[in-house]
Amino acid sequence: MPASPLDSALYRGLLGDDETARLFTDSAELRAMLLVEGALAQAQGALGLIPKESAAFLHRACHEVQIDPAALAERIAKDAVPVPALVDATRKALEAPAHAQYLHWGATSQDIIDTGLILRLRQTLTIHEARLVALTKALGVLAKAHSTTPMAARTYGQAATPTSFGAVVASWGAPLLRHLQRLEELRPRLLVVSLSGASGTLSAMGPEGAAVQAELARALGLGDPGASWHSQRDRIAELAGWMTGLTTSLGKMGEDLILLTQTEIEEVALGQGGGSSTMPQKQNPVAPSVLVTLARQAAALNAGLQGANVHALQRDATAWVTEWMALPQLVIGTGAALARAASLAATLGPDAARMRAALEGGLGLVHAEALSFALARQMPRPEAQAAVKALTREARESQTPLPELAARDWPGTDWSALLSAEGQLGCAPAEARAFAAAAEALPCDDSRG
Repeated sequence: MPASPLDSALYRGLLGDDETARLFTDSAELRAMLLVEGALAQAQGALGLIPKESAAFLHRACHEVQIDPAALAERIAKDAVPVPALVDATRKALEAPAHAQYLHWGATSQDIIDTGLILRLRQTLTIHEARLVALTKALGVLAKAHSTTPMAARTYGQAATPTSFGAVVASWGAPLLRHLQRLEELRPRLLVVSLSGASGTLSAMGPEGAAVQAELARALGLGDPGASWHSQRDRIAELAGWMTGLTTSLGKMGEDLILLTQTEIEEVALGQGGGSSTMPQKQNPVAPSVLVTLARQAAALNAGLQGANVHALQRDATAWVTEWMALPQLVIGTGAALARAASLAATLGPDAARMRAALEGGLGLVHAEALSFALARQMPRPEAQAAVKALTREARESQTPLPELAARDWPGTDWSALLSAEGQLGCAPAEARAFAAAAEALPCDDSRG
């Protein structure tokens, strides 16, 4: 087993996400940091901090230079950060010392690393949001189509009262609408530059420091935080919380589907399943299981990231490096969960006949609540509840359906009509349709770059 199954040649198809993972490779990190260095030089040239000719040269060169990540490894092992080795390697590769001396002018390693990370997270969130919107829309279509398809709701693993499959789908989808709203709210807080200098004061840039920060933000299409956030990691912590909340919401969908596809229930067909090495009949619910696995892993990674939110003084290498270890896994896992869930939503479907059989079987005990409230119109509710409780015991002992016992004890009422699944759906169809309408109203495309 490799250290990280998410980028393993063996396991990444199961647990990983290539589209997201490509933003968290060594080469992607170096490219992002070089883009920051080039934009920084351009901003400083525009404000007269460094010669304009050097700024133009560095801006162009940082887009073109190629640095081998492996060549930096030995130096990074000593420095604990990649920027000193990257800057030295870039200066050497440029073969223009008169210009190269102005590379990384007045910045510190964390400025470049954090801003490069934000550039990659911006792309990641665009991918995640597009998938999340598509998934939510797909669930909306399913919820609308089955808003009145009756099935047994289950509490503590036991049949409780009737609901609709559309309402169950809406229970998976409604949190996704809120996650989209949370993403919209956190995006401007997260997508900001980091430019604070050695200890958060930008003193090496003199009075132009704040202007450089603003110009860098403009050049990169990011926000200007107006202050250092080297040791203020709430932005990263908020993102980690959002991804964990999203992934665990998808895990709830996966957990439900594992249960609904059990041999004893089999009320939902996945349209896809995994095989066994020895049992030909098996169609294992692999995709739902992966959703649950990724949700649990996300919670564990989030715990580490929230703990790493405690940075000492103006810089904390140990807490910062903890982020490096956990954040990429959480980002890739979130992408994988979204991809898996979207694939499931496109193929799963309810078995209405099996759902109906579950409601009509079980001696009709799923209608016990409805019977107790119907009787409460004729007698005090405590008496009605006690009477129905006694009838449920009798139904189990005699194997007589509850509606038949109700007709025996309270003749003159059409209990078969009253104790029907359709008559007990309550607000389930309305909730399913409301979610479907909200999902349908989401924009199809996201224009953010």
